[in-house]
Amino acid sequence: MRKVILIVGLLLLFIMLITDPPVTLAKPLKKNMTEDIYIVIDPLKNHLKLYVNGAPYKTYPIALGKRETPTPVGDLKIINKYRNWGSGFGTRWIGLDVPWGTYGIHGTNKPYSIGTDTSHGCIRMLNQHVEELFEFVEIGTRVTILGHVLGEPQMEARRLAKGDVQLIQHLLQNAGYFIGTCNGKFGSSTEKALKAFERDHSLPIDGIMSQHDYMELGLVE
Repeated sequence: MRKVILIVGLLLLFIMLITDPPVTLAKPLKKNMTEDIYIVIDPLKNHLKLYVNGAPYKTYPIALGKRETPTPVGDLKIINKYRNWGSGFGTRWIGLDVPWGTYGIHGTNKPYSIGTDTSHGCIRMLNQHVEELFEFVEIGTRVTILGHVLGEPQMEARRLAKGDVQLIQHLLQNAGYFIGTCNGKFGSSTEKALKAFERDHSLPIDGIMSQHDYMELGLVE
């Protein structure tokens, strides 16, 4: 009997040695892992892409701001996270540090809007997608929204707005015209600095941005 048990044991050991080792599946990503996680938003494709350690991890369809209320662009970061922030924001809210207003990534009660440019500037996601993203990111996670802050500057004059303001405040400040905080809000100090710049560069002194102002500031060619 002992001989039979020994033979069976040897056969089992032999089978284990000649067969392939078991496949180890990758563990699902968890929010407490130490990977470098960041987000890149592509307005041309209406995609939000989650990166882990420099490699794309997952891509989500999104809705962005319409022409009249564009989504801010640039390098931002997450500053707050809330569940069920309000019916119009779906089941999750992920706030961004945009200095001139309240913008964020959130769910929606209008799932049919995903893939379009119809929001008031925020980034909309399907509720199940934003719930998943919510668990991945933390306060301080980097969010890069691609695109030119000026969009498509037109030849006719137009007032500065939102992202335009902050960018031009920085440029005027670097040129020695604007003194104050570059907060993206067009106030009297910004208008005064712009008029001084226009005067020194022989432009119409109206405190209103036109194609000539953009060109003189080096923003367009």
